[in-house]
Amino acid sequence: MAGRSPTLVWLTCVALLGLVTSTMAVLGQETDQPPAEEPAVATPEPAAPSPARPPALQAREQLVQFPSGDLQLSGFVWKPEGDGRFPAILYNHGSEKLPGWKPELGQLFVGNGYVFLVPHRRGHGRSAGPYIQDQITQAPPADRNRRQVELLEEHVADQLAGLAFLRTLPYVDQSRIAVAGCSYGGTQTLLGAEANPGYRAAVDFAGAAQSWAGNPLLQQRLIRSVQNISIPIFLLQAENDYNTQPSLVLAAELVRLGRPHTMRIYPPFGTTRDDGHGGFCARGGDVWGADVFAFLREAMG
Repeated sequence: MAGRSPTLVWLTCVALLGLVTSTMAVLGQETDQPPAEEPAVATPEPAAPSPARPPALQAREQLVQFPSGDLQLSGFVWKPEGDGRFPAILYNHGSEKLPGWKPELGQLFVGNGYVFLVPHRRGHGRSAGPYIQDQITQAPPADRNRRQVELLEEHVADQLAGLAFLRTLPYVDQSRIAVAGCSYGGTQTLLGAEANPGYRAAVDFAGAAQSWAGNPLLQQRLIRSVQNISIPIFLLQAENDYNTQPSLVLAAELVRLGRPHTMRIYPPFGTTRDDGHGGFCARGGDVWGADVFAFLREAMG
């Protein structure tokens, strides 16, 4: 250090300390890539309370397993605190291969007094079986629309297997179970409600928004499904979703039939179509929560 001024030495040390601190911060960042499997999860910090999002109860998810025919399926259940019998939501995930445990939604619904079950359909998460998107892309291009509808109908069996499991839980009020879901899960919600397994209400977030324009067979199938549904339905999307025609067309059919329903197109959520689609479902509780919980209370008591 001979010949160097004290000021130069001090500046060099500060620079080295800054480099080490920055490197440690980068190494400590969480990846935004999905995990290979759903790990044991630390529940995220709760969002600020709102009319739809009361103070968090720090509920934790529980990994569960149940059969669907010859397949073993998995999923996650969230339970409010206490020993009472609670109303319940069966939540159908979308097409994502790793649906996870839906922590934002789990905390939101539990905070409003609902048991919240996320069953993983075949080929998703830890559930056995082929993955639906692989099956669709393996079909000849001219046959993919038909194959998509066929597979979505097949997966209703997994949804209903999840419902059968939900009914075995002693803390669930058997008379107050509703179905909900986003994207492919919104489509599943309508197909499950059509099967009339005893749901009291259905909440379709953005069902078929990405598939509607390119698959007239799916359009016809969902119009037919709402023609056969008698329970109240809530159709909701953000304005910047991929396509709002599913909600508009299906609501028009429900109006024609005089069936109980609510339909809302909310202002844009975020800045992209992905934000307005999956982001709106998963992170938009402060936008749609008050409406959804009011709908559920009216439909289920």
